This record gives sequence, structure tokens and C-alpha cells, in this order.
Amino acid sequence: MAYVALYRKFRPHNFRDMVGQEHITKTLKNQIKNSRVAHAYLFSGGRGSGKTTTAKILARAVNCLNPIDGEPCNECEICKQALEGSLIDISEIDAASNNGVDNIRDIREEVEFIPTSGKYRVYIIDEVHMLSTGAFNALLKTLEEPPKHVIFILATTEPQKLPVTILSRCQRFDFKRISIDDIIKRLKIICAESNIEIEDGALKIIAKMSDGAMRDAISILERCIADGSEKISEDQIRELVGIPEIDYLLEITKNILDMDAAKVLQDSENLINSGKDLDVFTWELIKFIRDLLMLQISDNLVVYKDEEKAKMQALINNCTKERLLELITEISLLQNSMKWATDKEVIFETGLIRITLSTTLNNTNSVVKQVSNQNASNVTTSAVPSEKVFSANDKNKEEVLNLLKENRKMIMHTILKNAEIKKVDEDLVHIIFSKTLDEVNKQYMQKDESKIVIKEMIKKAFNKEMKIKYVF
Repeated sequence: MAYVALYRKFRPHNFRDMVGQEHITKTLKNQIKNSRVAHAYLFSGGRGSGKTTTAKILARAVNCLNPIDGEPCNECEICKQALEGSLIDISEIDAASNNGVDNIRDIREEVEFIPTSGKYRVYIIDEVHMLSTGAFNALLKTLEEPPKHVIFILATTEPQKLPVTILSRCQRFDFKRISIDDIIKRLKIICAESNIEIEDGALKIIAKMSDGAMRDAISILERCIADGSEKISEDQIRELVGIPEIDYLLEITKNILDMDAAKVLQDSENLINSGKDLDVFTWELIKFIRDLLMLQISDNLVVYKDEEKAKMQALINNCTKERLLELITEISLLQNSMKWATDKEVIFETGLIRITLSTTLNNTNSVVKQVSNQNASNVTTSAVPSEKVFSANDKNKEEVLNLLKENRKMIMHTILKNAEIKKVDEDLVHIIFSKTLDEVNKQYMQKDESKIVIKEMIKKAFNKEMKIKYVF
């Protein structure tokens, strides 16, 4: 018998088995019981949160011959065919690879035919935001006047990319990130039914590593049992996914807070020589410093042992919340730079040293750059401007930074903290970037999507449409 992956073997077949999305499943069950099913749904949320699984359950439930309290029976002929993937009345389409207008036109032709076995023809379109403009227009025509026997279920991780005309014609359900406690409960059930012995600490690490995605948690668990271990331990999980030990995170964070660049350089070299995944480490360092911040606010960390929390508390006794927030932002910016870098090791090492010395640099006296109104290209700089020193024309900067923070554009926020915003005339604003801005972030700021965000923030800050010129 062929091996079945755990995430497929334990995929829920009923709404009641869904984890962490009770606010959605309750509503859907009530709609089915009261025969008030909508013609179009939009399921949005992060990966592994249950969008496609819920769509499949809904598709079976509306066609089930013997529904029970809004749930599919999974025993009738239609349910069995649907579970086997042989029911032609339920179609699953991956918009990432079928995103053309012709693909949607085929659907428009099919919907005119009545279902062959069930009550409804159900179309599940996954990653719907990947459809082309022409495909969206074709889909819109079907959604405007859908046949009574057709239901569309659109699933996406990026609902903001969908046209408003599509959004307005769907009942939208937002799937939440699954909590650590809910993931642990589900993993315990899977381990019990699969005869997998695992330490509680290992379960906590898997739940945290999954970042709210149940499918990711199950995939990590499956990787752990692949080597045939009799019992899965915390150390095995850390080794498998490349998580550094808590002591190492404590050490490098302490050295950063102490502004000891030599030790931070040695730490980064040791990390590189050990073969650890730098992307994983950077992500883990951000999470760790976030946990330090949470520890200062409330003692509600489920992943750490008591002795580990004691060491963390000792580390932050003389550290402010503002400094930890600053570190999270700066390391997040480093993480983004590494995504586009050809030599991650260099970016990683130099980035950590820059962050380590950032407090010293930010406290040095600086001279504000002088910009000619006649020729913005003739910019002379005698020193890098401090984020604490603004020119008279720079009074709107704080508002721009606050708007970026409110909209969670933290990379742009960090870059503009070290930039200068000058109103050159009534219609023109110069954004003068720090000379320390690296090439990766320079390219990031020049992307069309970045320019759109900046233009909107400037418009709000100055209460009018402004032309913007970047000065590097």
C-alpha cells in the first residue's frame, strides 16, 4: 500500500475537526442547515490555515445526500466520490498555473450545464489572486449573474490583490493563524493515532516553528519521524530545522546589546562555520528578541523552560522596550536584505555589526545635508544625518513614519528613519537617503509598489498630492 503523507491522512473531513476556525465553520454549518448557501465565497488567510480543506468540506456538505447538522455524512455515494476526487460536479483549479482568460472561459461554458449527480456544481479556485486581468474580467461576468446550481469558492493568501468588483460579490471569511495551543492539541491526536512518541517540549517547538500553519506543523512532524527515531526530542527538532540553542541566542543578543562588535563578529563566524541556515537563524533571532519584549510585558511564554526564562530575564534587566523594538525592526530589515543578496554571509556579518553599533552611530553629532532647490543632483554631505536631527523642512517626517508604522511597513519605516524629507516647494518633496543605504534597500525603495506606498504616505502627511524625488 502506497505511503500517505500525514497532512493528507489527517486532513479533516468535517467542520468539527477543523482547528482554530470555529468562527467560520459555525457560520457555514448554519447556512447549510437553513439552505442559505451563497453563490460565491472568498476564503482568505495565511498558508496552512485550512482554506482549501474548508472549501472541500463545504463542497461535499452542499451536495451530500444525508447531511447531519450541516456536516457532510462522508458515507453517501456523492461524499465518497468527492473524497476520492472522482465527482465531476466538484472542480479544483490552481490559479497559479491556470490563470489565463481561456481557463475561466471554459468554466463559463461549463456552468450552464446542470450538475450530473449532486445539487450544485462547485468550483474551488485556489490562489485566485494569481489570475490575469482578463481572467478576472471573465470571472466577474459569471459572478454577476451565476446560475442557481453553481457555487464558487475562491481561496487566497493575498486578498488585497483581488479587484474590488470580485470582492463585493463574495461572502468573505478571514482565516486566523492557528494558536500554538490548538496546534499542539492537534499534533497530540496525530501522534497518538500514529504511535509516535514525542516530548512535550518538542511539540511546543514544532507549534512555534509552524507560524500558525497547521499543515507546516504536520510537515515538520513528518520530517522528524523520517529517520526512524523511537522518540522525538527537543534536540532532534532543533537539529532538524537548524534552530540554534537558546544559549547561543542569549549570547549573541547580549553581545549586540553590549555593542561588542568583535564578539558579534566572532559569533556570526562561528554560526557560518557550523553550517547553520542563516535565514532560519535570522528569523529565530527576531522571534527570540520579540519573546524578550513579551517577557518584559507579561510572563506568558509557553515555549521556554523556567531556567531559560530566568536567563532571558537577567539579559533584559537593564534593557528598555524601545531598544528591543528597535532591534526587531533592524534585524527584520537585515532579513529582507538577505533575501535578495547573492552573498548572504557578507550581508549577514556586516548587517549584525551595523546593528550592534547603531546606538553609537545614532548618538553621534551629525550635520544635516544641504540640498539645492535648483539642482537636486548636487547634494553635498559632510556627515551621515542622525535620525534625531531634522531640518526645518523635515517637520512632516514623524507623521510619515507614524503612517508607515500604522500600516506595518516596517522596512520602509526603518529606511526613512535615517533619511531626510524636505519640502522643496509647494508641490515637490525630496527624500534624501542616508549614504549608508545599501544597494539592496536602494532597489527595494525604487520598486513600483514601494513608490506607491511612499506617495500615499506623503500625500496624507502633507494633506495634498506631492511630486516626490529620491536623492541618494
